[in-house]
Parts: sequence; structure tokens; C-alpha cells
Amino acid sequence: MNAIDAWRRRLDDQPWTKDGRLGFRLIVLSCLATIVVALLGPSTVTLNVGPADGSLLPPWYVPVEWGRAIGLPLPEWVVVPVLWIGISLGSVGLVLAWRAVTAGWRPRIHLMFGLGTALNLATAAVPPLTSADVLMYAAYGRLQRQGLDPYSITPAEIFRQTFDPVLVWTERPWQDTPSVYGPLASASQWLANALGGESMHDVVFWLQVMSVVPFIVICAVMVKLAHGDAALQTRSVLFTILNPLLIWAVVAGAHNEALTLVFAIAGLFFMRRSAFVTGIFIGLAGAVKVSLVFYGIAMVWGYRHDWRKVVALGVGAVIPLAVLYGVFAPQALFAAGRNTGYISGGSWAPWAYGVLAWVLPDSLARSLTGMLGWGGLFVIGWMLSRVLPWSPVPGATLPAERDPLTITVRTATVLCTAWLVTSPYTLSWYDLIAWAPLALLLPNRLDWLLVLRGTALSVAYVTGRTVGFSPVMIDVIAFIVRDIVCSGVQWVVLAAIVHWFWTQNREWPTRAFVIGGVRDLFLTTDGAAPRASVPEPVLRPWRRAGRSRH
Repeated sequence: MNAIDAWRRRLDDQPWTKDGRLGFRLIVLSCLATIVVALLGPSTVTLNVGPADGSLLPPWYVPVEWGRAIGLPLPEWVVVPVLWIGISLGSVGLVLAWRAVTAGWRPRIHLMFGLGTALNLATAAVPPLTSADVLMYAAYGRLQRQGLDPYSITPAEIFRQTFDPVLVWTERPWQDTPSVYGPLASASQWLANALGGESMHDVVFWLQVMSVVPFIVICAVMVKLAHGDAALQTRSVLFTILNPLLIWAVVAGAHNEALTLVFAIAGLFFMRRSAFVTGIFIGLAGAVKVSLVFYGIAMVWGYRHDWRKVVALGVGAVIPLAVLYGVFAPQALFAAGRNTGYISGGSWAPWAYGVLAWVLPDSLARSLTGMLGWGGLFVIGWMLSRVLPWSPVPGATLPAERDPLTITVRTATVLCTAWLVTSPYTLSWYDLIAWAPLALLLPNRLDWLLVLRGTALSVAYVTGRTVGFSPVMIDVIAFIVRDIVCSGVQWVVLAAIVHWFWTQNREWPTRAFVIGGVRDLFLTTDGAAPRASVPEPVLRPWRRAGRSRH
């Protein structure tokens, strides 16, 4: 152990480990690897979105007939390692860049944001990779355009009976699964189909727009929330729009995570202005995906010392939820329940489920695995709440532990991270909901853990599609990478959080602690100081900013 610590200290002293420019180069190289692989056209990792049929809209790629003439598509033994290397380089670049920022490097914010925007738009201009979710979004929108209910009818029920120019391009394994998305997500899928017409190619383009534009808006709001703190603004850009793990997971896959989160982040922007408007936005977020309930809980906790604001928040949230679920899509209320019981490869759960399934019936083993996940959510959430740093979000007029926005940002980080690392079903693009609020906290160990988790999941799901790969790639390579290495990394992340709590602030929810917390609920925010009994976590402080390097 001493040898490892000595090696780590020697590595920490190397200048290149805090070279922000090198970090940026690696991030760009990572994104270029993704863009080039997608630009080469359909392959085992790049979706076939159907013919463009003369459309000038993206996604742009080498036409299939041209590709055959020059030896395309590239074999899986080329494109898969290229993406693995690209993701890994991007992760290293992210670490180097944020270490440089922590050490005092301050590049120009608008140049960083511009670079991130360019990389995101370029990534969204080529076909999506590795996950066929976007094709299912298109399929659910197609069903709606035909007057069918995507919550009760599956795409396969239609295309197995008759040819459909959009549904025919969907892929296994979700063709027989009805929609699990909220009414606003369904509306976006319908709109993409209305704009894209009979072409899956054009429908996918509009879905990509609905992914990348909200992502850019999210990042812009986070930078705005950090206004006045150059270090925090730099961190916000780096952890959102210039984060190669998020560009890969969210934008390259055209996932609707950004569309989900953009309303919640807008709610954060209005927290110091209007609790009612904040409620409207968190209600809209819940109408896309129910996982945004964690942000709603965080907002209630942030306003807990002012019951008028809690009521205003609740009223604001109920309005869009009641209208969208109650009037337009009541069946969507039960859709998300279909996701319960799923176990994803690469999470912590397969190892636990495998052990339980040896001695218990499959259904009981799955149920117990799910119960472990829910129990772990509370345990890990408590541990994170004890060790994450307290620092006021810029603009606070109260101490950090009394400022509603600061409380909400920190609580959202705690809840979302706890859910991500304990859920039996977890994927890399889900991490967006934790990266965004984390950007407004001081540097801490969670930065490293999210990079480790996100890198492992991203690499594991390069082979996420169930079509096109050889048996060796799926049954041997992908199994080792996803079900052994990646699942092991998720256990390491859980163990690291427990160790963090155990060694830094091992505070338990004792009877006295609970009584003090209940009493604390009745205190107002008017100049009240934080409870002195809560020890401050030991933090590595921001270093003084040196001369800016551009």
C-alpha cells in the first residue's frame, strides 16, 4: 500500500497530469474518433437509419454503395477497439483538464463553451452509435401518427403485419416493448415523426436535434448559475458541455436524457426567483421521465424552511403533471413500472443476482436484488450526504446550509448519485442527472468516481447492440468487458463511497441527530446559521488562480 501511495504521489507531481491543453486535445481526439466511425456509415456499432432518399439533412455518412467500393463497413475488430480507445482517451483528457483547473488554470469560458458546442453539433450530425434507443423513439412516434397507443401497442405488432417505412428500421430487443416514457417525451417523438415524414433518416435527425439542443441549454444554464466564480464556471463547462463521457453517452446515442433534464435545470435557475415557476418546470420534467422525482425531492428539501414556497412549488408541479398525465396520457402513469425488475449488464446487480439465483427461484432472486438496490439507495445516499462538500452556489445571500438553491443542488447530487450507483438497471447516459449538479460543488472524490463509473459503462456498451456482432465478440469479449470488468468497477465505486464515509465523516442517524433534524425543520432561513454539531468534511481547497493561459 505504501508503494502504491508513493507511486501516486510521484504521478501527481508530474506536470503533464495537470496540463489542461493536453486534456483538451485528448477530449477533441475522443470526439473525433466517435465522429469518424459514425461518418463511415452503418456498421456493427453505427446504426443504419435507412436511406436519405435525396434528403440534405443530417445524419451524414458515406452512402452504403460507396462504402462497399472502398471496403466498408470496417470489421468489428477495428471499430470496437477504436471506440474503446477514444472513450478512454476522453476520460484521461477530462481528468487532466479538471486537475489543471483545480491547480489554477483558467482558460477562456466562451472558448471552452464554443469548443464544446462544436463537438456536440458535429457528433449530432452523424448517425447514432451503439444503442438503438433512438430508433424506438422514432417507432413510438410513428405509432402515434397512425393513431395508435404506444403504451399498449408495440412496433412489432404493426411491422409484422404490414410494411412500414419507419418501423422496418427498428432493431431488437425492444421491438416488442411498449413505451415507458412520459407524455412530453411521447410528444417529442410524435413531433419528430411529423417533421421527418416517411423517412426514418429524417425522423432520427429531428430526434438528434431534440437531444443536442436541450443538452447545450442545460450546459448554458449551469454556467450561468456559476456566474461570478471563474473556477466554478470553468468546472461547469468541463463537467457538462465539454465532458467527453456525456457527449458520447447522451449525444452520440441521441438519448432523451437531455430533454428530461432541461426542464429540471430550468427549475434550478428560477429557484431564487419564484417557487411556483420552479414547480412548473419540475412538473414538466416529470412528464418526460419519472426519474426526475429526485430533483423534485431536492427542491422540496431546499425550500423546507419556508412552507409557503413548498406549497407554491407543489402547486406549480401539479399543474403540468395533472394536465399532461390526467388529460392527455393517463396510461403513461403506469408505463415506467414496466422497467422494474430489469437488471442491466455492467451494473453491480448481476453478481448479486447470480449468487442468489444459485439457491433461489429466478423471480425471488430478482425481487431480492431489487430490494437490495432500494436499500442501498438510502444507505449510500446517507453516506454521500455526510461527506459531500458544502459551498454556496454563487449569488447566495445566506450560508450554504440555508440557501435553498445550494441545498437543492447538493441534495440532487446526493440522491441522483445514490440512485445511479445502487440501481440494478443503470446505463452511462443516465449519469447526466448527476454530472450537472456536481459541476456546482467544490472538487471532491465523487468527480473521480463518476469518471470511473462512466468510463466503464461507456466502454461496456460499445457492443450494446444485439445485432451484427459475431458470437465471439458477444459471448466472450463483450461478456468479459461488461459482466466481469464493468460490474467489478461498479462494486469498486460502491466500496469507495463506503470508505469515503468511514474515514472522513462517520456520522450515524442517531436518535439525537433525528430529533435535532426535526427541530431544524421549524427554523426559518432568516440569517440562521448552520448547525454547529455537523462537522465539515475535509476538503482539498481550490488553489489560487495563476496567470490565465489561453
